[in-house]
Amino acid sequence: MHIVIAMDKFAGTLTAPEAVRAVTAGWLRSSPEDEVTGVPMSDGGPGVLDSMSDAFQGRVRFAEQLATVTGPLGTEVTGRYLVESGGGSTDGSGDKSGDGSGDGSTGEKRATAYIEVAEACGLHLVPADQRDAKAATTYGVGELIAAALADGAKRLVIGLGGTSTTDGGAGLLAALGAEPAEVLRAGGGALKSLHDLDLTEPRRRLAGIEIVIASDVDNPLLGLRGAAAVFGPQKGATDDDVQRLDAALTHFAELAGAIGQEPGAIRRTLDAPGAGAGGGLGYGLMLLGGHRVPGIGTVIAETGLADLIAGADLVITGEGRFDHSSLGGKVPTGVAEAAQASGRPCIVLAGLVEVGKRELAAAGFAAAYEVAEQAGSAQEAMARAEFHLTALAERVARSWSRG
Repeated sequence: MHIVIAMDKFAGTLTAPEAVRAVTAGWLRSSPEDEVTGVPMSDGGPGVLDSMSDAFQGRVRFAEQLATVTGPLGTEVTGRYLVESGGGSTDGSGDKSGDGSGDGSTGEKRATAYIEVAEACGLHLVPADQRDAKAATTYGVGELIAAALADGAKRLVIGLGGTSTTDGGAGLLAALGAEPAEVLRAGGGALKSLHDLDLTEPRRRLAGIEIVIASDVDNPLLGLRGAAAVFGPQKGATDDDVQRLDAALTHFAELAGAIGQEPGAIRRTLDAPGAGAGGGLGYGLMLLGGHRVPGIGTVIAETGLADLIAGADLVITGEGRFDHSSLGGKVPTGVAEAAQASGRPCIVLAGLVEVGKRELAAAGFAAAYEVAEQAGSAQEAMARAEFHLTALAERVARSWSRG
């Protein structure tokens, strides 16, 4: 049999590549004659670089670059990004032939860079007792973009998620030349003091650059479902902070909307799905012409997963907790939809399974298996996640492999 293993991370225990390796090891222990292809997955948030770099090995030549950038609270951090280094081309249409025909029109090859915003402004970069949603900045994300452009990128795929910021992407814009830079880079709370806004330079630098915003978050910028209200509290914002940040983002958006846009454009951008992603980073990128796409759909397209599934007999996916939120655009559902499109069965291996059999079948899954049940308890499953996931995969292979 040919098995495709497309796993997401098990939060707090295993990265996506580690989960893929564990399932692969267990499966081959039981059925060594089977052919296994592993593809680490991400919904566009933290871990997307690991997923992409692992999936590209041997198929598309990308180099992992490092850049020293400004962290969320102003101290320097080292951020990674992937940039095409020659050979294959990825243009979002699934073409990775490297013959330059990927854009379907001009035949011009478009070098792609992949950026994970959490590398520069992630919540994990700020100790819990220092989190300040009003002061955290996305300036370092703009510096990563500038570095990728200097490396020749003509297309940016930017994974949003896991940020400590609520600045509407103002810091990012400042790093690319927006003025007044000192106010824009000072965090979301400072935006209320803006008197004017000049986006001429960042728009000039990003002219002709395709910006793909990969995110599973569809929140608008403002209001009850906006960046401050929904995501601010997990970044250290109090109830009062949330109100202040929403007001500051409203003022920022009003200034941005006065800059050469046709009537109604600012309203459409504010309400656009994903404008509130990453603390409003989605909005800042949309001001530069970015377009948002579902994160898992982007990863599936960029890694060529659909083509791999078409040649498989069975697809395995999974994550740490498989619950009802998993059925709303996260990795397992995206993988199952790709499997359904090719008529292939898809099963789930997860730390915990909290979806009933009827819902499971309705979402396109043939079966689901739980690591916690294999381990005897959720605590033991987390304590030795790799060991128990490997053992579960070995057991599942006995039921599903023809061998």
